[in-house]
Parts: sequence; structure tokens; C-alpha cells
Amino acid sequence: MVEVNVESIGGGPGDAAHTSWLELSAGALKHNVEVFRALEGRGGTSRSLGVVLKGNAYGHGLAQVLPLVHGLVDLLYFIAPQDALKVREYERAQGLSPRQVVVLGAVGPHEAVVLAREGVEVVVADRGWEDAVPVLRAAKLERPLRVHVHIDTGLGREGFTLEQIPRETQFLVDARDVLEVVGGLSHFANTEDVTEQGYALAQVDAFETGLRLLSGQLGEGRVLQRHIAASAAALVLPRARYEAQRVGISLYGLWPSAETRLSARLVLGEVPVLKPVLSWRCRSQVVKWLPADSYVGYGCTYRTSEPTRIAVLPVGYYDGYPRLASGKAHVLVNGRRCAVLGRVMMNHLIVDVTRATHDERPVTATLMGREGDESISAESLAGWAQTLHYEIVARLGAHLRRVVVE
Repeated sequence: MVEVNVESIGGGPGDAAHTSWLELSAGALKHNVEVFRALEGRGGTSRSLGVVLKGNAYGHGLAQVLPLVHGLVDLLYFIAPQDALKVREYERAQGLSPRQVVVLGAVGPHEAVVLAREGVEVVVADRGWEDAVPVLRAAKLERPLRVHVHIDTGLGREGFTLEQIPRETQFLVDARDVLEVVGGLSHFANTEDVTEQGYALAQVDAFETGLRLLSGQLGEGRVLQRHIAASAAALVLPRARYEAQRVGISLYGLWPSAETRLSARLVLGEVPVLKPVLSWRCRSQVVKWLPADSYVGYGCTYRTSEPTRIAVLPVGYYDGYPRLASGKAHVLVNGRRCAVLGRVMMNHLIVDVTRATHDERPVTATLMGREGDESISAESLAGWAQTLHYEIVARLGAHLRRVVVE
């Protein structure tokens, strides 16, 4: 039996010699942070810039994005408590001062104890948190767990409705020895899909009403950190910026929607430049000629009309390339658009490189990103796949190698 040294070929499929990889531009990310820093200065109000690193940093890679953004922002948001704790591990390893970290997602009682000890803040969105109170008290914490109260202003997801405040939030007053309310937040339901923000403004009114009810209940003239503005609202609803912004998709250089871009021109008098952080590239597995009338791929859904030079790329829907883009998508090779032929497979794409290269030597394809004057955007790939660009980037395989570039 032949022994194989697994370490010599890497620790996972993303380390294979024939695979795709992601390139993350540190310069683009810094530029996007500066765009939102400039928004902070409008109106002279001091605000914290928070960024959302949920979903493996929107598919870009938490391990790669965290070191790039940690020193540039004031506040880091996550869904999973485990991801939030990675910030504290990183800070200890690098000897850095701790950033404000908030977990937006659900947290169990014993997780709450760990987060309290690490100085990580959480969101209280329902009365289920009453179950955590005795667990927190039994833990004999040195300091209370800092919490932000979620007010449901019209998304209809988690959070206390105005009718539930103060009736169902009374336990926060009774548990102030272990739960310290430091903030209030909400989520907009429809800022990205419209240019008329009537519903969003009604949500802002509801948010401020809920905050007044909550502050009155807590007493002591409590001043809360308020945050409701994600990327779109931070750009086009100045009233919603409050003490902290919660920038998600646009940190990575992607506009929330075409409507948001249009509204930004109207509200700001200009369209800020956002630079996509991510490029997706893949080196060919084989380049070869197929004669005319050859079928390509499973299902025989494509047939060559002339002799065609194809490149087989070792990337597919396992890696996050959408199968619904079959027969519609393009990639870039040597700065030229090359059609994806036939069906997207689990581990392979086949593309027409007849006019992009003059021989059968390996080529490198750009699945998302820029080459010369041409580019393939996440929005374009999403359009071919009948979805939205959020999903395209968030579903990029965690196994893919991510490389930080300038």
C-alpha cells in the first residue's frame, strides 16, 4: 500500500493544483470604508462606522477580511457568536485593543455567558432571553452582558413590536444586574427595491417611538446607541444614520441595488464610487479543439456550429458557480468575453476560447472581476442565474483559496 503525505498536497479541495481561487483587493476595501467615512462627516454628527462580516464576510472570507478591516472601522457585526469570538482571538494574538463587537443573531444562554466574559455584545429580540437570566446570574460575571434591544418596525422578523414595549421588555429592567441595555436597533424592510422611501421613513418613526418607550422604561435618562442603517439607508437616508452605521454589501464594493445607486445621485448629488473587492479566477484543466457538430456537456444542450477551441475549467456549482447560468454566462480570457457552453457541472465549466487564444496552452479565466477593459460583475452573474448578487458572493465555497492582493 502506497503511503500518501496528505500535508504535501494541502488540507482541502481548495488547495488543489487545479482549482479556482478568489483574489481580495485590500485597496478596494479601504476605499469603500473611506466612502462611508465621508458620509459620517455630513451634518457634523460623530458616528461609529460598523461593518457586517456575517456569512463568511459575505463569502469573501472572514479570515482574510478581518485583518484588513479591523483597524479601519469602529464596530463589527456578526450573526454567529462563534465568529464574533474569532475577533477576540485575533486581537489577543496581534496585541490589539478590542473593537466593539455585536452578535445580531440568536444566542443560547451558555453562549451568552462566554460572550459576556469576552466583552462581546448581543441583540435581545424576544422574551426567550428570560431563560438566559438565571444562567448568567449563576455564572457570577464580573460585568453584565451588554445588549441591544431589537425593535420590529415593519420587517416582521425578530424584535419587539411597539405593542410589546414595555410590557414584554420589563424583564430587562428586572435583570439589569446581568443585562445592561446599551443600544437599540432595527432592520429596514424595503430600502433597496424602491426609490421612494415612504415605508422606510415610517419605520424610522416607529423606531424612534420604540426607543422613547424603551428609554422611559429603563429610566435614568438612558442614552442608547441607535443603529438601523445598512448600506442602502446609510447612502440614501441621512436621517437613519444615527450613532452607528451597519454597512454590509457595500463594504465589499457592491451596490445594494440599481435603485440605491439612482437614489444616491439624487440624495448626495453624486454617485459614490464603490470598488468590488473580489475577483474569481480559474486556470484551465485542458484546452482543445472540438469539430463542428460536437455536443458539449451533460444533456447535449449545446452543439458546436463550427470547429471550436474549448477550455475546460475545474470549477462548478460545488464551488458556488450557479447552475442556472448555464448557456448564458461569460468569462474573461485574455481580456475577451468567452461564452459558457452547455450546462454548468458540479466541478467543471466549458467555455469557448476560439477567439481568445491561438493555441492549446493553458489559460486563466476570470469568472468575476476585471481584465483590461472588460469585467464580469457579481450583478451580471446574478442576472444570468436569475438571482441577486448577495447570493452569488455569499455562496462562494468556503473551501476556495482566498488571496489578498493590493
